Order: sequence, then C-alpha cells, then structure tokens
Amino acid sequence: MALQQKKALSKTSKVRPSTGNSASTPQSQCLPSEIEVKYKMAECYTMLKQDKDAIAILDGIPSRQRTPKINMMLANLYKKAGQERPSVTSYKEVLRQCPLALDAILGLLSLSVKGAEVASMTMNVIQTVPNLDWLSVWIKAYAFVHTGDNSRAINTICSLEKKSLLRDNVDLLGSLADLYFRAGDNKNSVLKFEQAQMLDPYLIKGMDVYGYLLAREGRLEDVENLGCRLFNISDQHAEPWVVSGCHSFYSKRYSRALYLGAKAIQLNSNSVQALLLKGAALRNMGRVQEAIIHFREAIRLAPCRLDCYEGLIECYLASNSIREAMVMANNVYKTLGANAQTLTLLATVCLEDPVTQEKAKTLLDKALTQRPDYIKAVVKKAELLSREQKYEDGIALLRNALANQSDCVLHRILGDFLVAVNEYQEAMDQYSIALSLDPNDQKSLEGMQKMEKEESPTDATQEEDVDDMEGSGEEGDLEGSDSEAAQWADQEQWFGMQ
Repeated sequence: MALQQKKALSKTSKVRPSTGNSASTPQSQCLPSEIEVKYKMAECYTMLKQDKDAIAILDGIPSRQRTPKINMMLANLYKKAGQERPSVTSYKEVLRQCPLALDAILGLLSLSVKGAEVASMTMNVIQTVPNLDWLSVWIKAYAFVHTGDNSRAINTICSLEKKSLLRDNVDLLGSLADLYFRAGDNKNSVLKFEQAQMLDPYLIKGMDVYGYLLAREGRLEDVENLGCRLFNISDQHAEPWVVSGCHSFYSKRYSRALYLGAKAIQLNSNSVQALLLKGAALRNMGRVQEAIIHFREAIRLAPCRLDCYEGLIECYLASNSIREAMVMANNVYKTLGANAQTLTLLATVCLEDPVTQEKAKTLLDKALTQRPDYIKAVVKKAELLSREQKYEDGIALLRNALANQSDCVLHRILGDFLVAVNEYQEAMDQYSIALSLDPNDQKSLEGMQKMEKEESPTDATQEEDVDDMEGSGEEGDLEGSDSEAAQWADQEQWFGMQ
C-alpha cells in the first residue's frame, strides 16, 4: 500500500495547472487546480505518516486561498505535532467560514479554548437557523468534557439526549458511555455502548473502551466476538486490535497483548487505549520502565483520564518508587479535584506506607461518603479493615456495597471475610457467585479450592477410627492389608478433591 501511495504522490507532483493566459481547452478544464493538487499531496503524505511534509506543503498555500478542508487538515496536523497556537488559529478559521463545523468546535475545546468563546463564534448562525437551539447546550456539554468535569458533562448530555432532535444519537451515546467510564460507572458505560452499537452495527469509535470493560468483567467470549466483528468492518483502525489485545491480556497472554497494542499504535499513534494496553502488558512482563513511557504518553494525550494516571502510579508502586507515586497522586488530586476517584487513588498510595495508614482511612471514608457504591473505594477500605482484622465491619461494608450491584471482586473479598469468621457455607456461596460472574478469576478459584481441602466431618470420623484402632493394638491388620490401604487412600483423595 505504501508503494502505491508513493506512486500516486509522484504522479500528482507532476501535474501542472493551466495558466490563465492560455486558451481554455476541454483537457485543461478537466485538470484539478494547483491548490487541490497540493491538498491531495498532503493527504498522501499523511497516509505515509510524513506529517512534516504534509504541513510544509499546506503552509505553502496562501492563507486567503485556503479552503475549510485545508484549514481543517492543517489544524489537525498542528495539533498532532503539539503546535497548539497555529492549530487554534486554523480551527478558528474553519469556524469563520463554516460556523457549524462540529469537528472544529471539538478541536478548539480540546485545546483548552473556553466554551463561551467557542459559542460566540456560532451565535449568529444559532439565531438565524431554525431548530439549532441545542447547539449552545452541546458546546457547553463538551466544554465540561474537556475540562474533566465528568458529572456536569453527563448531566448536560443527558438533557440533550432527551430532546427529540438528538434522541438516539449515536455520537451522543458514545460520548455518554465514555463519560460514565471516566467517572468509574462501568455498568452504565457498558449499557450506553451496547445501546449505541445496536443503533449502528458498524460503529468502531469507542469500541476499544467497550472491549476493555467487557474483558474486565470476565466476558472474554463477548470480547472475542466483538473483535471479530470489528475486524470484519475494518482492520485499518486501532480499535479491533485493541479489543483483541484486551482478550489476550485478560487471558494472561501478555506477549500477544503487547504485539496487538503495538499494532494498534502503529495504525493510530494517538490511541490512548492502545497505549494503556501496551503499557499494562509491559508492566506485567516486568518491563516497568518501558511501561512508564507509554503511560506518560497516554497522560499527555488525555490529561483528564484518571486511568492513565492509575497505570503510571501502579508502575511506580511496582518498582517501589513510593515517593514518585505519592507526588503523582497528589498532583492528580489537585488537578482533577477531590472526587471519589482521586481520593481513592491517593488513598491507594497511602496504604503502601505504614506511616500514612490513618490518612488513607480518612481519604477512603470521604470517597465512600461521596459515592458509597464506588467499587475501587470499597475494595481498598476492605483491604484496610482486613489488615486491622475488623472482619465484621468489612462484611457489613461489602454487604452494603453489594445491595445494589454485583461485582466479582466484591463477592470474592466477602468470601474471604466470611472464612475469617468461620462462616464457611456462605463463604462458599460467595466464591461461587464470583466465579459465575468471572470464571477466570483465579483468586476466587483458589479460595474455593482451599475451603474444599479443609477437613470435612467424614474425614474427622475416619481419623477417630484410626486412633481407636491404634489404641487397641490393631495396627497389624491395618498395615497388613494392601487392598484396604489403597481403598483408604482413594477415599482420602476423593474427600480432598471435593
């Protein structure tokens, strides 16, 4: 494909536009203008991943002769190269010519241009064109998105979705699903992704996050089916590769996940989910320093996504760099605000240092006050109660959290706590529920197997019989019969496996 693009590029570079002085002929009228040729050449350069050449050729077009599509391409290229000021200028030029260019609006908001300023550039159109009253609310919603105010963004988009004109809008549903994901509400995120997918079976955008959420829930068969469906749509997007990578990662095939993540980055170097996948695979393979590079790049591309910071902090903790982890967690807390997620992240780091255990407890209590159903906060609070051997308090906490939701990790931890207070039957039930939610959860399986190996009443009775026989001097009969000994061993093995 690259060879064909280079041939196309060499052919377009040889095209010479007709001069205004020569007589117009049918052949000359069929030739594209010089500006159009340059635009096509820039497209070829971008497909060849030669962004600098693309910018150079578009920069050669005088500003007054640049069409909206040229300015849009320039803006995107500048943004990708990290040149924010010329990118903002180009996006504004697009809006000046096309006030309803939604991609240009999103581009400006992503570059920290205030929502009010962006809205002012579309005000005249909103007032003159009928049925555009939703646009100002739409701009406001995405301004919240790009400032990291997830709760207000969710509320604003939900109000938009209720309007008849935007009901069942796939783009809005995808944005809402992504916001729920960022806010840590995975259940609603999955529901919105499923709704968007039903409305548009060929939807690719956001499916990498959807696949990741399904994989986390242990729904690996669904992840595999999703990956196959996306590959049938297109294998030139990062999303199918990321989904397949998530399937490999949660199947503990980290080398394959690493390869698939690298392939996704090759197709789209700005894919945050691909960077997170590759970083997580590298971390689990013990290549922590390489993983740190990928998580830092993800933070640069998505500074409002908490999971990027979580990955980096996990790397610091894995390499015993508690000080760096604490600095990063405090920065996130100050930057993204004191919400349940940032409080829990800071508490997670505090739990690693015996000196800051009390601070961790305070932070977790604040997080659970804000969101009693936030699973990560519940898990960390349960971990703290386990260290203090306050099992009854832990059981009450977990029962309360499971009242309105069902989660594999919570059921498994509740099982561990019930074992600690000798409630074996109910503990077994909790492990069974956890495994029904995620059959691949190794810790639940280990907990159940450990309980099965515990001494059963039948075992105890048999041991008492052995003691009686030893006391009565019947050792010879027991040892003398090979068939009886074999049968006894079989029974012991059978009970041990239950």
